[in-house]
Amino acid sequence: MNDWFTIDEIDADTYAISEYRHWEQTHCYLVCGEDRAILIDTGLGVANIREVVDSLTTLPVMAVTTHVHWDHIGGHRYFDRIAVHEAETDWLSVKFPIPLSVVKSNLTREPCDFPSGFSIDDYEIFQGAPQRILRDGDCLALGNRQLIVIHTPGHSPGHCCFYEPERKYLYSGDLIYQGCLDAFYPSTDPRKFWHSVQKVRKLDIAKVMPGHHQLNIPVDLIDRIEKGFSDLASSGKLEQGNGIFDFGEFKIHI
Repeated sequence: MNDWFTIDEIDADTYAISEYRHWEQTHCYLVCGEDRAILIDTGLGVANIREVVDSLTTLPVMAVTTHVHWDHIGGHRYFDRIAVHEAETDWLSVKFPIPLSVVKSNLTREPCDFPSGFSIDDYEIFQGAPQRILRDGDCLALGNRQLIVIHTPGHSPGHCCFYEPERKYLYSGDLIYQGCLDAFYPSTDPRKFWHSVQKVRKLDIAKVMPGHHQLNIPVDLIDRIEKGFSDLASSGKLEQGNGIFDFGEFKIHI
C-alpha cells in the first residue's frame, strides 16, 4: 500500500483519504452503501488513490467531483465512472482553465517528499468525459444511503457540496474549511461564495467534511464564515482585488 495517503474512518462505511504530506492537505471521502460507493474528489494525482479505495471496498465506485480544480481531480484517471456539475463539464472534458505550468508551480511551491515514482515532468491534468452530469438537488443513491447535490458556486462556477440527510453529513469541498477561502481567481465570485455559505447554513448538519487541512472542524464554523462574508459585504469590501482578510481560524482571499 502506498504510504502517501492517510486513512481516517469516519464511521463503519465512510472514510477520509488524505494527503497530509503536501501543503494542500487534501481530503477525499469514500462513501459506501449497500450497492455502490462514491469517492468524493480524487486529490492531487501524485499517487494511485484507486489502490487505497480498493483496499477499503469491493463495491463499484464512481468518482464524484466537488469542483474541477487540479487538486481535486488528480486521480480521476483511475476511475471509469466520473460525475461533475454541468457548469464545469467543459473544464473536465474540453479545456482546463489553468495552464499546466501554473498547476505544476502550485504543486511544487513548497518542499514536499513526493511518493517514489512521481515525476513533476510527467505530471498531467486529467481531461476526460464525465459519465454523469450533476445538477442542484440531484440524488446520488448508494442503496441504503443517499447524497443530495447542493450547487454552491463562488469558489468555482460548478462547485458542489454533498449532503447526507440521514447522517447529517456535509461534504463541503472548498466552501467550508479551516484555512484560506479563495475567491480571488477570475473564475470565482465572492458574492456567490457568500450566498452558497448561506445556503448550506440552512441545512441540519451534524458533521462537516472539509476539502483541506484540519479534518475535524466545528459545525458552527459555517456561521462564523458566513459572518465574515457578511461583514465584508457590509463594509463594501466584498469585491475581488481587496486582498486577504484574517478572521483567526480562517481567512477570506478576494
